[in-house]
Amino acid sequence: MLKTIARLSAAALTFAGLLALPVCHAETRPLWEIGAGLAVLSMPDYRGSGVTNVHLLPVPYLVYRGEFLQADQGGLRGLLYESERFEANISLNGTLPALDGDNPARQGMDELRPTAEVGPTANLHLWRSADRRMRLDLRLPVRTAITVERDPRQIGWLFSPNLILEMRDPPGLSGWNVSLQGGPYFNDREYNGYFYSVRPAEATAARPAYDAAGGYSGSQVMVTLTRRFPRYWVGGYLRYDALSGAVYENSPLVETKGAVSAGIAMSWVFGISSRRVEVAE
Repeated sequence: MLKTIARLSAAALTFAGLLALPVCHAETRPLWEIGAGLAVLSMPDYRGSGVTNVHLLPVPYLVYRGEFLQADQGGLRGLLYESERFEANISLNGTLPALDGDNPARQGMDELRPTAEVGPTANLHLWRSADRRMRLDLRLPVRTAITVERDPRQIGWLFSPNLILEMRDPPGLSGWNVSLQGGPYFNDREYNGYFYSVRPAEATAARPAYDAAGGYSGSQVMVTLTRRFPRYWVGGYLRYDALSGAVYENSPLVETKGAVSAGIAMSWVFGISSRRVEVAE
């Protein structure tokens, strides 16, 4: 039961983080909204895995627009500072790993646990259109990864700078929000080792021992599409991961250097606060 809860929690964080798209114009909105729904995800067991699984998962819909604590489709975060050109916050992300015994490349190795990633993020607002319907941001998240299990442990650090172009009501898609984003990953030795190292005791004829290094860890590009209706929310994403040139690309656990992930979700909103707050531009 604990493993199932951990996997569902990590899956919710994974999908929520992929579909974040802040409001690009000033307006008033409810202080909080609550709901629930379902998501379908098609994704590799881990970046570089040759095994892709399809997951049907429940996902929560929670929005809270407090002055410090904020929650939305982007997950949970604490706002530290905000101005016209800069924002600093502490945010949360997550990963959904391989299912038990379901990945031949890792047969006989320790199970990969779901992880929660938490740390500070600096957002630089580089450009906004005159009508506030488009903006370009540079995001600089630094996070530490912690396993989601009975005895959590810290497994390293990662840095994933990315550019994100956000568009509200683009031509031909009135009412929709679209984002395009991409950037590299830089992980430390401990984090890469958790996913890609092979200890001598785990080595086989087809899987030699390997010690993963820290450094450049591949890149990612992604497009998302979301829309909020009066009583429900829908969204989807398409992502491509490229591992060519990554410091661990020669690990025997890396079976492919390019992979596509996709997902769709729908949430029904059944509770809305009567109190409204102004959402900053």
